[in-house]
This record gives sequence, structure tokens and C-alpha cells, in this order.
Amino acid sequence: MNRTTYLLLITIVSALGGFLFGYDTGVINGSQFFLSKYFDLSATMKGWVVGSALLGCLAGALLAGIINIKIGRKNALILSAVLFSISAWGSGLPAFMPESVSLLVVFRLIGGLGIGIASMTSPMYIAEIAPAHKRGKLVTFYQLAIVIGFFVVFLATYFIGKNLTENENILFGWRWMFWSELVPSILFLILLFFVPKSPRWLYLNNKPEKGLKILTIINGEKQALIEQTAILDSINSNKTSKKINYFSKPIITIILIGVVFSVLQQLTGINAVLYYGADIFEKALGFGKDDVLLQQILLAFVNLAFTFIAMFTVDKIGRKPLVYIGSVGMMAGFLMLGISLQQQQIGVVSLIGILLFIASFAMSMGPVVWVVLSEIFPNRIRSVAFSVAVAAQWAANYLVSQTFPMITESEVNMNSFWNGSLPYFIFTLFIGFTLFFVYKFIPETKNKTLEEMENIWKK
Repeated sequence: MNRTTYLLLITIVSALGGFLFGYDTGVINGSQFFLSKYFDLSATMKGWVVGSALLGCLAGALLAGIINIKIGRKNALILSAVLFSISAWGSGLPAFMPESVSLLVVFRLIGGLGIGIASMTSPMYIAEIAPAHKRGKLVTFYQLAIVIGFFVVFLATYFIGKNLTENENILFGWRWMFWSELVPSILFLILLFFVPKSPRWLYLNNKPEKGLKILTIINGEKQALIEQTAILDSINSNKTSKKINYFSKPIITIILIGVVFSVLQQLTGINAVLYYGADIFEKALGFGKDDVLLQQILLAFVNLAFTFIAMFTVDKIGRKPLVYIGSVGMMAGFLMLGISLQQQQIGVVSLIGILLFIASFAMSMGPVVWVVLSEIFPNRIRSVAFSVAVAAQWAANYLVSQTFPMITESEVNMNSFWNGSLPYFIFTLFIGFTLFFVYKFIPETKNKTLEEMENIWKK
């Protein structure tokens, strides 16, 4: 097996963490209608069951930094695969287990822990094994895997539900939907035992021989020695301070830059569109409630297609140009949507606006945020800094998901001036700030080794 094929296989296996991220997040959307009837859930309890995993995601992301330091990237991914499997099995509530909403929430929280750990570890692991000139493309596999996970789980839940009557779906169909996740989660768990440990984690833990062996397999002997020298120089230059002061001005500045960039991914409004866009589709094209399949296929196709564009351009034109192009597209899309709503001219222009936004996000802030976060943090603080940045993103996800319907249904938004358009103009302002922030604070990381990135911050 040549080096390129080996590296690609490692990337695909680790990116399965993103696939399960998308799958686990999406499976609740396909099953909640039926399980809500089975348990006769109130609106409040339904929201709690659906949203409880986000709390697990936040906790998992916060814990992921410590976990990655203590047991390494590979073992952290193995742990996430175990949590995914437990959650998938338990969420279906097997017949011999006591059935209760509380128990279901517990297993959803466990799944959230797995998502939180994987969402930080997978892209970081890929970045640490990838050569500099391929790193952007390979880390983008993670975002691609999330998108594919959403699409596959949608198909899985659709075909499970389609072949059963409504009563059968209420009685046991929703269980099968949860259990379908066992297939990818167990596959992920098995395959992880065949991938190497992160060479940079090995060097940080005084195992240079093992680290060099992996670098040699991936990069060849000559380039491996060059990378080893850079890694050791980076580690040795930081040995003057045995204990890292995360609140020192240089370190807190780098972490805050990563946190803000991570949060801005959510403040673009992506999840507001994915979670609440069905009503707009219905008004734009006259779709009925039975046409959800077509709506989701359209969104998934655009999301998937433009993620491929990012994958094949991120290492060629760079990270920042992609964000610039995507941000302009996102702003244009939301302005089209917002103005059409404000003028009460909901129609094809509204639809084009949504699709333009989705396409622009998929080729920019969707994958690029994961790429940049996996690159900008110095070796010695990467685990903790990445963990904090991802946890902040999950908190922002929760904030947007909770406040969007509140703003949408507010009296101000529904008055004769805004006509329901206010949230999209607010998101447009945040996207405009993203343009400024990236220009001012985010360094271009294209074709730079992780150790070269440290020198940029030093300068």
C-alpha cells in the first residue's frame, strides 16, 4: 500500500467520527414524531428529549481536551465510538429495560458526550497526521462526513418508517431508527484499532521512536526527519515553563481568537435554516407536509456538492479566500430571503436565497472552521484550546437554536415593518463581522506545518 492510500484510509476512518456526529444528531429528527406519540410527550418534554444531547455535546467537548492529553487522540476516538454504540443501543430501549423518558434522555446525553469528544478529536487527529500541503483537504473530510451522516440517517429513518404503518412506527419503528446507528458506530470502533496514534502526541509524551516510525510511513524517511526536527524544536522551545499558564496574555489571545471564530460558525445562522427551514420551503414552493423528503434531499444535495468544492480548493486558494467568498454568498442569500419576507413576496427568490446561503456555508465556514481550528493552536496547548473552542461552538449552537424561534415569533419581528425577516438581517450582520474578524485576526495557514504556525504567533 502506498503512502497516499494509507493516509487516505486513516483519514476516512477518523472522519467516521464526523459521520456519527451527523448521524446521531439527525436520528432524533427522524424518530421524534413517533416516540413523542409513544410516550405522549408534552411540548416541553419533547423539546427536552430532542435537545438533551446538546448538553452532552457541550460536556463532551469540554472533557475532550483532558481526555486527549491523558490517553491520546486514537484512544479518545475509541471512547467516543463506545459512547456512540451505547447510546444507539440504549436509546431504542430494549424490551428487558424499564421504559421511561428519563432513561431515553440519559442515553441521548451519552450520545452527546460521544459527539462532543469526536467533534474535537477527529479533525485534530487528521491535522496531526496530515502533511502540510494536504492538511486542508484531509481535514475537510470531517465536514464532508458530517454532511453524509445527515443524509444517510435521513434515508435510513425514511425507509424504516416507510415500510411500517404509523402504529408500527409508534410501537417499535422509532427503536429501529436508533438501533440503525449501531452499524456505523461498531464499524468505527473496529476500524480505529487499525489506525496509528498521533505522532505529535507521541512526541509530547516522550515516545520519539514511535512518533518517527509513523511520520516515516506517512511522509517518507527524508520528510519524516525534517518534521521530527521541527516537532522537537517546538517542544524544546516550550520546556522553559513546565506548567502552562493558559491565562497568560499570549495564550489566552490565541484561544480567544479560536473561540470567536468557532462561535461565528453558528452565528451565521446555519442551524436556524437546517432546523426551521421547512416552513419557508412550504411557502416558497407550496410544498405540503408530505414533501419533507424532497426538501431535505434538495438541502442535502446542495450541502454535499459545495462541501466537495471546499475540499478541492482549500489547499489551492487558501482558507481565508474561501471564507471571504462564502461570507459574501451567505450575506447575499440571507438578504434575498430577508427582503422577500419583508416585502411579503415569498417565492422562488426566497428559495434561491436559502440555497445560496447553504451552498456558501458548505464551501466556507462549514469546513474551513474545522480546518483552521485544527491548525492554529500550538502543540502544547492544542488539546485544551481546541476543546474550549469546540465547547463554545456547541454553546452557540444551543443559543441560536433556542433564541431563533423566540425572535421569529416575537411581536417586533411579526409587525408590519419586518414581516418575519428580522432574524435573517441579524444573521447578515454577524456574517459581515465574520469577514472583518477573519481579515484582522485569522492567519492564512495554507501549506504551513503545524510548527510553522507557532512561529506566526510568535511574530
